[in-house]
Amino acid sequence: MGEIKGKLAEQSLRKSIILYILVFALTALLLTAFTANICKREAQNIRDRYPMSGRKYYLTDENGNRLGEGMYIGTMTEAMSKQDDLLISALEIIPVVSAPVYSALCILGATLLFYRNKLEKPLSELKAASEKISDNDLDFRLKYDARDELGQLCNSFEIMRSALAANFSEMWRQIEDRKKLNAAFAHELRTPLTVLKGYDEMLQASPDRQARDIAVTMEKHIMRMEHYVTGMGKLQRLEDLQPERELVPVKELAAVLYDSASMECQAHGKKLFFQQKTNAGELEVDRNCVLQVGNNLVANAVRYAQAAVIFCLEETEEGLFLIVMDDGRGFSEEELHRAADPYYTGEKGNAEHFGLGLYLCGLLCKRHGGWLKVENHPSGAQVTALFK
Repeated sequence: MGEIKGKLAEQSLRKSIILYILVFALTALLLTAFTANICKREAQNIRDRYPMSGRKYYLTDENGNRLGEGMYIGTMTEAMSKQDDLLISALEIIPVVSAPVYSALCILGATLLFYRNKLEKPLSELKAASEKISDNDLDFRLKYDARDELGQLCNSFEIMRSALAANFSEMWRQIEDRKKLNAAFAHELRTPLTVLKGYDEMLQASPDRQARDIAVTMEKHIMRMEHYVTGMGKLQRLEDLQPERELVPVKELAAVLYDSASMECQAHGKKLFFQQKTNAGELEVDRNCVLQVGNNLVANAVRYAQAAVIFCLEETEEGLFLIVMDDGRGFSEEELHRAADPYYTGEKGNAEHFGLGLYLCGLLCKRHGGWLKVENHPSGAQVTALFK
């Protein structure tokens, strides 16, 4: 029996389904013949209970001896009861009806048996494996030893899982190495920058005008490098950040966001329009994440706005939205695709901005289960941040 199952497991799906159909078709044929034979025999038994009546005739030889048992000619059997007559009619119909019934049942049986023996296990294994991969769990092994098409598919799936596990391990190793390199790089730059700042201050105090001009230029580049080092350190910390959710009163959160945005706009001579569309009294969010994203979005909008910035705080079933719009030039096609990339900036020669603002906002939103969307509206740029 084990050898038969082993051979069936090695058969392709096409050969297996043909074999199942043939076996069950033959089973249906045998059952139909068996049923017809039983019905015929039972009907004959009923008829035998009603003997022939009338005169019996015999064949004789030349000496007048009877040959055989004779037979009735021109006679009729006794009248059957109504119950037996109905029973015989039913026995004659049953073989006709049993053929399609047996065929349908055997087709169903072949399908169920084929699914159980050839499809159920590999499909369940593939489903479980895909669910684990979707949950970023690659620490498992997909094992299905059949040599049919599904066995080959499971084997290919296992090869893919192994490759993904290896790639993920390498990717995480590279990410950790990059984080360590960034941290070390930022740390090592601080000491020479401090020394350069000291020499720059000395040069600015020099009586030589040319030396002072050189010192001013040096100061700009030193400040640029300091901003770069600060941004790298900040990025290193935020990449490891996990949100700490707490119940925050909406009025208090809105007031802090408004005060920060208002001061930022006033400092740059821009008008602020603040809108609040919330119903809940409290929201379960990370206060610092929301405030930091709000401040970054407003600071980014103020740089490009011509006269006004619109800040909308909106609460829906999906989560908390921070929507910041300006009346500036809007995003270019390249900026729409790359504005949230790290170290990308559309401003050339700006020593204070290294293209980390929107990237850090997107990082904080993702840590909070949300997203960041960059787009244009009819009169400027718009950035939307969602916190789940």
